Amino acid sequence: MSNITISHPTFFKLLGIPGLESSYFYIGCIFFLVYVISVMGNITLLIIIRIDQSLHHPIYFFLCMLSLVDLALTTATTPKVVGILWFNSQEIYFEACLMQMFFIHSFATMESAALLAMAFDRYIAICHPLRYTTLLTNQLIFSIGVALVIRGVLCVMPLPILFLRLSLCNNSVIHHSFCDHIAVVKLACSDTNLNSLYGLVVAMLIVALDLVFIWSYILILHAVFQLASRDARSKALSTCASHICAIVMFYLTVVLLSVVQRFAKNVPLYIVILLANVYLMLPPLTNPIVYGVKTQQVRNRILSLYRRH
Repeated sequence: MSNITISHPTFFKLLGIPGLESSYFYIGCIFFLVYVISVMGNITLLIIIRIDQSLHHPIYFFLCMLSLVDLALTTATTPKVVGILWFNSQEIYFEACLMQMFFIHSFATMESAALLAMAFDRYIAICHPLRYTTLLTNQLIFSIGVALVIRGVLCVMPLPILFLRLSLCNNSVIHHSFCDHIAVVKLACSDTNLNSLYGLVVAMLIVALDLVFIWSYILILHAVFQLASRDARSKALSTCASHICAIVMFYLTVVLLSVVQRFAKNVPLYIVILLANVYLMLPPLTNPIVYGVKTQQVRNRILSLYRRH
């Protein structure tokens, strides 16, 4: 028992992406570029929706929620990861690590809920268009936003709390580029079954529950093909295709990462870490394109501002 300590270290050391040290500068350049584009894209989207009164509709309010979550999600991880890759800034305070763990997983949960809210909006707009304004009131939209935040916080709060009860080994080196729950829990010498089980159950329940509701897109597509106008069908299908593309990208990376982390024992560690970074960086990068640029009203507003300047 001499190698176990109940006290917690002042610092953890994040290794970055072990096995790809020779490529750190180039990987850092890619991550930094993705971060800058993500921040600029989401901020632009928020500004346009804020200043254009014609965009003050439920779908764009939900899009604002998604952009805010994306900004928080990518900012919680990418600057630290780039700092490790470029400046070897591997140390992170114990408390900061737990905060990063909490923020990463809570914002990812909020991301899933925001996609669910947007799927609900499209379902009402296409399947029940005459009731759209009466169902999606400002009060309901606000309530959905509050519920989105509360669910993310309550579901993820037990993760750092459960970690505090663990006895840590004398090793404070995290084999990851950020404080991922599974990577941090591996430092413990005591029984981590409860931590792992809770993390897996929450992830599966959230993903499974949200995917069940997002299956409403099947009903949407059925309603779309019932439309008499060919132009109306084309427009609705274009909108649905963009939304489905964003949903598939998010959940595909979630499921793939979960499977690789827990069951693919022979996969190199750097593949797991790169996949985890893609999972956190891809939605903030692609969502402004999928939901913003491909939406005609937003695209027209961007082009009008560009022409004016």
